[in-house]
Amino acid sequence: MAFPKREQTRFEPWQDPATRPFLRIENVTKTFDDLYAVDAVTLNVYQGEFFAMLGASGCGKSTLLRLLAGLERPTAGRIIIDGQDMTEVPPYERPVNMMFQSYALFPHMSVEQNVAFGLRQERMPRGAVRERVAEMLELVRMTPLARRRPDQLSGGQRQRVALARSLAKHPKLLLLDEPLGALDRKLREHTQFELVNIQERTGITFIMVTHDQEEAMTMSTRIAVMEAGRIIQVGTPANIYEYPSSRFVAEFIGAANVFEGRVVADHDGRLLIHSEAIRGDLLMEHAQPLAPGTPVTVALRPEKLVVSESEPEGEVNRVVGTVAEIAYLGDVSIYHVRTAGGQVVQVQLTNISRLSQPRLTWDQEVYLSWQPGSGVVLTA
Repeated sequence: MAFPKREQTRFEPWQDPATRPFLRIENVTKTFDDLYAVDAVTLNVYQGEFFAMLGASGCGKSTLLRLLAGLERPTAGRIIIDGQDMTEVPPYERPVNMMFQSYALFPHMSVEQNVAFGLRQERMPRGAVRERVAEMLELVRMTPLARRRPDQLSGGQRQRVALARSLAKHPKLLLLDEPLGALDRKLREHTQFELVNIQERTGITFIMVTHDQEEAMTMSTRIAVMEAGRIIQVGTPANIYEYPSSRFVAEFIGAANVFEGRVVADHDGRLLIHSEAIRGDLLMEHAQPLAPGTPVTVALRPEKLVVSESEPEGEVNRVVGTVAEIAYLGDVSIYHVRTAGGQVVQVQLTNISRLSQPRLTWDQEVYLSWQPGSGVVLTA
C-alpha cells in the first residue's frame, strides 16, 4: 500500500466550519470514586492531525488517552470516531491502536515477529503479513535489523519497532503515550522529526500525550493544555505560546515574566496599567476594552525584552534592576534581573557572536524595556 502524500498547503481544517471532526469528544467525564480524573472535556480533532495533549503529571491526559483506546469507560459523555459512536465499543473492536511509553515489545520475538504479531492475531494471510511487515520496517528504516531481538536494539530502534507494530494494522487513530520519554535528549530531538515525517507520509491521525512542552511544540499541529482534568486552551503551538488565554498557560508553556497591576486608562486598544511590582506603568496592546481599576496580569516572554546599560527613552514599559543570576547555554544566555520592587525578571539573549565571557555580569545595573505589542494582558 502506498501512503498518500499530504499536499503542501496550509493544514488548518479546524478553521473551516464545514469540515467534520474526525474525533469528537463530547462532554466526557471520568471519575474514580470522588476524584474527577477527566472533567467534562469536549474536543474536536481533525483527520490527519498530529494532536498533542499537554499537561503536568496527574492532569488527566493519560486517562483521556485510555478512554479513547477503550481501556477505560467514561462516567459520562460520548466518544465519536469517524462518525461512529465508540463510547461502549471494546478496545479490540475500535479502529485505534496505542503505542505505550514502555514500547511493550515481546523480548523472545524478533523485530519482524513483533511487527507481525497483531496481523497474525487477525488471521491475515501469510503472504499479506510478510508484505505488510516489510512495508512497515521500510517505513521506520529497520529492515536491516529485522531478525534481531529487542535486547539487541538501542532505545531509538526499539521505539521505531513499537511504532511499526502500532501502524501495521493501519489504524484510523494512533495514540502515543509519552512516546519519546525513554530516549536521551539528542535522540529525542532527532526522533521528533522522524515521527512527524512518518505521520505525514501515512496520513494517520496521531494523538500524543506528553508533559514535555518542547516535544508538543515541535511535533504537533495543535495542542490542548490540560489542568485538573479540564482543557484550559486549545490552539496551534504559535497561538498557545504567543497568545496564552490565562496566567497558567503563560507560565506552563515556556518561560514568562508576569507583572500584576490595575488598569489606569484605555487608549484606543492600548491599556495603561500601573504595576507596583516594577513601581511604574506599562502600556500594552489589548483588543478588548477594560474599565479603569480592573486587575490584570501582563505576561512577557524573556526573549521579547530589550536590555540596555543606558536609560531608554519614555516613561512606560521599562524597569531598572541588577543582574542576580547568569546561565550560559551556548546558543543563548539567561539573565535574572532583580528590580527595586523585589521582582525577578528573566531575560534571554541570543549569542550571535562568540563570547568568552557573559555579555552582562553579576550585580550590574541594567534597564529592561519592551514594545506595547510584545506581551499579553490577561484577566484570567
